[in-house]
Amino acid sequence: MRELQMNMRAQLVAVALLALSGSVSAQWFDYPTKGIPRTLDGKADLNAPAPKTADGKPDLSGVWLGDQWSPPGRRPNPPGAGRGGGGRGGGAPEMLPWAQKVFEERRATSLRDDPEARCMPQGVPKASTLPYPFEIVNAGNKTLILFEMYSLRRQIFTDGRELPKEYAQPSWMGYSIGKWEGDEFVVTTAGVNDQVWNVDMAGHPHSDALRITERYHRVDFGHMDVQVTIDDPKTYTSPWNMPVMRYTLLPDTDLFEFVCEKNIDPQHMVGK
Repeated sequence: MRELQMNMRAQLVAVALLALSGSVSAQWFDYPTKGIPRTLDGKADLNAPAPKTADGKPDLSGVWLGDQWSPPGRRPNPPGAGRGGGGRGGGAPEMLPWAQKVFEERRATSLRDDPEARCMPQGVPKASTLPYPFEIVNAGNKTLILFEMYSLRRQIFTDGRELPKEYAQPSWMGYSIGKWEGDEFVVTTAGVNDQVWNVDMAGHPHSDALRITERYHRVDFGHMDVQVTIDDPKTYTSPWNMPVMRYTLLPDTDLFEFVCEKNIDPQHMVGK
């Protein structure tokens, strides 16, 4: 299903490019972005040094896509990429009995009941692992992440506040605060609602005790790594790390509008 969605997006882009080939100014999705370092042939130099903000911190802004979806200019896979499920020792996370049962049931039915198939939003960190780009925007005392898929948005407060002790209204994206530790942007998220079905594409569940820590590191101009730690004592025996997520910048483009409504795919999915 996800591969089909990616192919459909690529086909739509190709059709749009042909339709607008006579008017360069109308190609808003291929408009040269100001301030991007370029090679002699005019292409974005993804290996140039990482940009800085006015206060000297790495600038994470830009449109990004996960390397697993083969964006142009992605880095070669590191040794051992794609192995293990993210436990502290590199294996699958150890779940409490109830969570293990839920996980096995989901796998046995090929994740048929994932709300994503019914146009429901995805939570953190799964939303940034799907085959659609997202954009990071610096916005004063907060950082915004705009997701193309389902037109989701996420706000990360950077004004020094702490996480609330209670959440009157848990949300799909949770409540996030961010701070800098050296060249890493460290984001902590809690308050994720129980309608968020899984934390990753594998179908791992969560409870209301879920706390997510993300460490964003912009390696150079066109590449970024994100390390995610899942801490949920009601679901897992100990905190565990997901495999490092690698992203590549998509220069000279913007997010597309995304609308999902009345998806009929679930009736054709396998599983009971």
